[in-house]
Amino acid sequence: MLLLTLSACAAALLFEGFTYHQIGAVAPAPDRCTAPAPVEVRDGGPVIRVVDGTVESARMPAGTTALTFDGGPDPVYTPRLLDLLREHGVRATFFVTGAEAAKHQALVERIRAEGHELGSYTYTAADLGQTSTARGSLELSLTQHVLAGSAGVHTRLLRLPYTTTPDGLCAAQWEAAERAADDGYLIVAAGGGVRQFPQTRAAYDEVAALLEERGTDEEFTTVTSGLELPSGTTAAATLDRWRGTGLLWAQAGAHAFAVGMTWLLVVAGALTGLRMVLLFHFARKHVREVRRRPGRGGRLSGGVNAPVTIVVPAYNEEAGIEATLRSLLASTHPYTQIIVVDDGSSDRTYEIADAIAARDRRMMVIRQENAGKSAALNTGLYWAHFDIVIMIDGDTVFEPDAVHHLIQPFADPAVGAVSGNTKVGNRRGLLGKWQHLEYVIGFNLDRRMFDLLECMPTVPGAIGAFRREALLRVGGLSTDTLAEDTDLTMALCRDGWRVVYEEKAIAWTEAPSSLRQLWKQRYRWCYGTLQAMWKHRHAFVERGPAGRFGRRGLTYLWLFQTLLPLLAPIVDLYAVYGLLFQDAGQALQVWLGFLAVQLGAAVYALRLDREGLGPLWTLPLQLFVYRQLMYLVVIQSTVTALLGSRLGWHRMQRTGTATETLDRGTPVSH
Repeated sequence: MLLLTLSACAAALLFEGFTYHQIGAVAPAPDRCTAPAPVEVRDGGPVIRVVDGTVESARMPAGTTALTFDGGPDPVYTPRLLDLLREHGVRATFFVTGAEAAKHQALVERIRAEGHELGSYTYTAADLGQTSTARGSLELSLTQHVLAGSAGVHTRLLRLPYTTTPDGLCAAQWEAAERAADDGYLIVAAGGGVRQFPQTRAAYDEVAALLEERGTDEEFTTVTSGLELPSGTTAAATLDRWRGTGLLWAQAGAHAFAVGMTWLLVVAGALTGLRMVLLFHFARKHVREVRRRPGRGGRLSGGVNAPVTIVVPAYNEEAGIEATLRSLLASTHPYTQIIVVDDGSSDRTYEIADAIAARDRRMMVIRQENAGKSAALNTGLYWAHFDIVIMIDGDTVFEPDAVHHLIQPFADPAVGAVSGNTKVGNRRGLLGKWQHLEYVIGFNLDRRMFDLLECMPTVPGAIGAFRREALLRVGGLSTDTLAEDTDLTMALCRDGWRVVYEEKAIAWTEAPSSLRQLWKQRYRWCYGTLQAMWKHRHAFVERGPAGRFGRRGLTYLWLFQTLLPLLAPIVDLYAVYGLLFQDAGQALQVWLGFLAVQLGAAVYALRLDREGLGPLWTLPLQLFVYRQLMYLVVIQSTVTALLGSRLGWHRMQRTGTATETLDRGTPVSH
């Protein structure tokens, strides 16, 4: 579907570029003609045809002048010329370009309705002597289709652009004229009783003077009438009219698409700029309001030292479960209950966890048949002893003080959940660096803004804390979506609880190490988020905290994480089109400006998280590869959701590298 859509968009842009001379523009031949047309053409009349290989030409009779107009129809001067001709009771021949005739169909119909003759000036006014045979045939064929669709006629009159009199036809142009004549066209040049005018103000003034000064025995007429030939304009067949109508629709659609894309680029740029402004503003405000509060992590004065229950759902996590559990047992927070729920693992996850639990009474391991992550978390919630419940993934490694910082916001009784600060542990490869930048720039900057606007859509599964009361009030974790963390957070916001972000509660997670694993992970995330957004869509019209969440949080998600990514491939296609066929310098400036904004946001976000700037060199590459992959994930997820398909619990293959950055010496305390 994506390939078909992009192919259709590319075809529309190419057709628009061809129509408006941005693609395949043909320059006129040099003024110097080194090989003129045959002598019988040069010395003959201005109206030329070829019969059985023999060139025949004709001139207008004495006292008769054929008025001809080239190009257009022009929306300004063609109507004025038509009014002038009607005032003097004169008919003329209009050689129109197909591209302009398609844009001004009403003028083509008026020319025909007022008795004037229509001829072809090719589709784009291209010099047929400089084009290939195939391009020349296309120019003539498209013009015929436009005339059939707009006025229901077919013409056998042709004027070659960039030619005037027959003796000005060079060999290449004559060859093109000869090919057209073999197809039945009458080639009409100027001279010998045929007057040639462009559709301009100067031409209007010249024709007006000519008509005012004409003698009583002087006649102005069309080309075929002056030569007493059958009309060069005849009725088109029904099938040709249908084809012409289709072409007109295609050109109108291509033009509308190009105009729409121009506006879309403007809107997308404005929205992107607005998003950056909002993120910078709220990030600075978050720093001022949160960091200077007592204890820095506390929302109110005083610290929180209540006991907590940590629930760890695990499914085939043998590579990382030991590091996860040992980091929890090393926590500086003294009052913890750790519940590991093995969700039917087929590897050694249960044995590893059980062996650790046997040596520490704070930990218990529960084994159940595979039922999914939501069911595993609900099992842990059932066995939880304390009022604050922390939920983490089976590959997450906590810093020693993470639990303490994570629960400090619960000093405010209105807070129902807290999102921690997730960091990528395995950053050595290019893919790891890209995900590290995404976590810091996108996820954490967004969470600062959501915190202050009170519309947090997701407490990540890697590190999140909840009031047990709040969890029970919304019925625990639901199995309705694949993004159980997002679904739960949205439910809490709609129930009136505040959901906040605590930057000092740091946990390290293992990011996917291959594009295939990344695709699976993000596909599940994105699809589950779409499910949760649809499930909680009524928040848009609700009042109080639910309405605030809906109109702020859901609007942001629909606009910036769904709509723009869906349109992004088409915007990128249009950008490539502009780079190749329009003003490449301007397109490059726009891209560099976008990159500069991204770099600015990255530097600011990295500084806020006290991270080094080393990975910034990968950001330009991220815009070309990683960004496109994320867009494709959104597109596939949206299509899957629209088709009503349902996914299973896609699980990433763990390698136990969540602490890779820690092992290399990165400070674990910020």
